[in-house]
Parts: sequence; C-alpha cells; structure tokens
Amino acid sequence: MLELKLISKRLGAMDMTGVSMRLERGEYFALLGPTGVGKTVLIEIIAGLIRPDAGGVFWDGVDITSDPPENRGFAVVYQDYALFPHLSVEKNIAYGAKSARADTAEISARTARLADMLGITELLPRKPDTLSGGQQQRTAIARALATEPKLLLLDEPLSALDTNTRTRLRGELKRINAELGTTILHITHEPEEAMALADRIGVMLDYRLRQIAEPEELFRRPSDAEVAKFLGIRNVLTVSSVQDDICEVSGQRIRASAATESTRHIWIMPEELLLSDQPFTSSALNQFKCTVIDWDHSDALLAVQLACGDLRLVALITYTSFQQLKIEPDRELYVTFKSSAIHCL
Repeated sequence: MLELKLISKRLGAMDMTGVSMRLERGEYFALLGPTGVGKTVLIEIIAGLIRPDAGGVFWDGVDITSDPPENRGFAVVYQDYALFPHLSVEKNIAYGAKSARADTAEISARTARLADMLGITELLPRKPDTLSGGQQQRTAIARALATEPKLLLLDEPLSALDTNTRTRLRGELKRINAELGTTILHITHEPEEAMALADRIGVMLDYRLRQIAEPEELFRRPSDAEVAKFLGIRNVLTVSSVQDDICEVSGQRIRASAATESTRHIWIMPEELLLSDQPFTSSALNQFKCTVIDWDHSDALLAVQLACGDLRLVALITYTSFQQLKIEPDRELYVTFKSSAIHCL
C-alpha cells in the first residue's frame, strides 16, 4: 500500500501543498488534472527522483521518503517511451529483468511472457526506430513490468498516440492490472481516459488534490465548481442568492430541492433538460422560454445551446428530437427540469 502524507514541494512557480492520498495494493488509480499542476512532480517524489520539502512517502506503513529510487521497487513509464535505441525490443525488455537481478532463464521467460501479453512477440528482433508509437509504448511498459515492480507509475503514457491505438492500449493496461495484480498510478489530463481505466480518480487542480472518488461518484458529485468544469460537466451555474429552495441564477429563479444558504453553484446534467415547442403542462417552477443559440455533436447525441434571458443552458437530445423540434438558430422553445435533478455545490 502506498500512502502520501501532506506532501509539499515548491519548484519555481509551482507550489504544491499538503497532498495526501492512499493507494491499495492492486488498485488502478488515475491522477487527473490539466498540464502544469504538479502531477509529474508528484510521481517523481513517489519514485524517489525528487525529495519533497515536507511530508512523507510510505509503503506498507514504512517511511521511504529518504530511500533512493533503486531501493523502492517502483517503475516509471513516461510518454516519450525512453527506449534504448541501440537495443532490440527483446533486449530493451530484458534490460528491465536484468535490473531486477533475475537469472538468465528468468529473464528469458519474463521477456517472452510480457511480449506475448502486450502483443509484441513478432517485434522482439526489431529496433525502436522501426516501431510505431503504440509499439514503442508497449515495449516501454513491458520493460517496466519486467522489473516486477511493486508500483507502476505511468506519466501520460497514451497522450502521444492516435485514438485507435490509445483505445487498444487502455484495454491492455486494464488487463495487466487484473492479470498481474500490479498496483498502477496513471497520470492523465483526459477525463475519459481516467473514467475508462481507474478504480478511483484523484483530481488535481492548482497544485492541490481537490477530490478523490470512484469514477461514477466523481462525475455525479464533483466537490466544487472548478472540478466540475474541468471534468467537462456542462450547466455549472453561479448562484447569486438563495431563499428557501429558490436560487437566483443570472436573473432567473431556479428551484433546487437540495439548495441551502451555503450553496454557491448548482449544476444540471444536460440529459435532465427536456425541450418542447409548446409550454409544458407541469406547474414546476423550473420551466423557461428559451432561444436556440447553437448546437454541436456529443457522441451519439446533439448538445443544444440555449439562452433563457441571461441564463445559458445546454440540453442533450437525440437526432430524432432535433428534427422533430426543427432546431435552428433563434428557434423559440421551452425547457424544463426537475428541482431534484439539480446538484448543489
């Protein structure tokens, strides 16, 4: 088990303070955040490549903060692969096993097993400069796994790859985690990637770890407006005042059953918004006349941007509904949503 306790580090403009988290053995944990918030610095602190200014790194309850990298039994894979250009794929992977002081028979066995697991057996005789990006990344991961690490640290390992290769490697990483039981800490700036891979996700913004949660919980209940916006959640609205359960938002009165006096933001999932070309018969307060501003594709659905006076909303609808409602710029519609569908922050 890995545990970070109140890690702090200042490097230039970066001022990371009080980062605490815990990874269980065998867990796949994603550290999610935009570029430049300290994610790479944090894994290099875990790996022993950088010393924290304060706080501690613990493995199975033992303080390893001062231990050198080679004594930790961790492996790091960066997005630039860092393969030895003069060695074949086979020798690159074998180098990892040699560094773990395996004997000759074991080195050969590990190399063959990992090459088969990652689908690169036929590439073993080739040099890195003859490989695609995905093949190089598979080789780098195999080399790291050849050390049989207690913890595998992945720093944006898929960011330089095309969409199809990225999708395939996601599946392979998840399978490695399940079959080998390797504990994995995976850095990414892509919410979709974290959602697809991780058992739990930690969101890092402004050099702080803002929230840790399981994927579904994270996307349904972000801890604050900044986390929600980073996750790509639409309809995050600023509340100017609250009276009983009525929130004043951009000149509109919105009933939110969960609102309290401390509510500063609310958000509504776009799929919770219903559109009609006629007023709804419901007496619900959350019904507004609106105007279509624009729309864009969101997977198999269409995201329709709406103006209700100064209030801006986005609704997700099917293409069939898009046609039935005759969506076009400046088209007047009605939108409604339940007060229970509103999340308060």
